[in-house]
Amino acid sequence: MKRFVSKWVPVIAWMILIFAGSTDALSAEHTSRFLIPFLRWLDPQISFQTIAAIHFALRKLGHLTEYAILAALLWRALRDWLRSTSSFAVTLMALGTAALFAVSDEFHQSFVPTRTPSEHDVVIDICGGIIGLTICLLLARRKVAFAMPGETREDRPSKI
Repeated sequence: MKRFVSKWVPVIAWMILIFAGSTDALSAEHTSRFLIPFLRWLDPQISFQTIAAIHFALRKLGHLTEYAILAALLWRALRDWLRSTSSFAVTLMALGTAALFAVSDEFHQSFVPTRTPSEHDVVIDICGGIIGLTICLLLARRKVAFAMPGETREDRPSKI
């Protein structure tokens, strides 16, 4: 039970956070209420086009980041849960799960009047997942490179 909590509760909590972010609370209209005054404070002469470009870029960067984190959390949980499964298969399962969640998230947004579902956002989400998984694989490879001779992954406590 302790392993389930330590590995899967972060995944579930992150998915809930993403789902909550897909509501009206974090729509473009609401996030602009904070961003525009901040940007105007930084530069009172900033143009509306620049504000719109920054707002758009930050929102897309948010998609990329939240799905990089989701994929990394999924990889961590699946790697622990499916110990005998190849790293490649675990990575594909983590990416597939993150991609399915991205599709379901956009579908959810289609029911929120202030949100607009977008297939482009799904592509950005998947790219974020790929980035997160690439980081996981690089860190895992680095960890293996520094392992003691004859030591296997099962011999070491999992920290990733």
